[in-house]
Amino acid sequence: MDQVLGQVLRNAVWERLDMLSDLATRADAQSLVSVARSELPRLTEAWRSMLQAHDPDERGDCPTCSTRWHRCKAPCSVWQVAHEHLVAGGLAPQQAAMSADERRAARRRSPVPGQTRRATPPSPAETTGRHALVTPRAVTA
Repeated sequence: MDQVLGQVLRNAVWERLDMLSDLATRADAQSLVSVARSELPRLTEAWRSMLQAHDPDERGDCPTCSTRWHRCKAPCSVWQVAHEHLVAGGLAPQQAAMSADERRAARRRSPVPGQTRRATPPSPAETTGRHALVTPRAVTA
């Protein structure tokens, strides 16, 4: 059940980001101002919360990315991505111009690091009933 909930949460976040990207590229000026006023504070607060969780500890390690057996020195990949997107210039032009459908297809082609995809097809229980909330993704090798 945790896996299903996790997928539902991830899908909701990806869809929200896709919607905001589409608005940024297609909305008129008045709509953009309205969206910016409502969404920019939420997005900056989200970045702040995430980055605080990855602030280095007294040893200079990221407490979120580190494990008992492997210490991750700061700046971790979260801070590196934040710097790249918020300070150093953000997305490359060809990525910023991608449509929502193109972004979804790109996510399916390149899985998130650490996220594994199973090699077996979904069971009937996963494609019917309340598990049908999540459309199983195709297996990539």
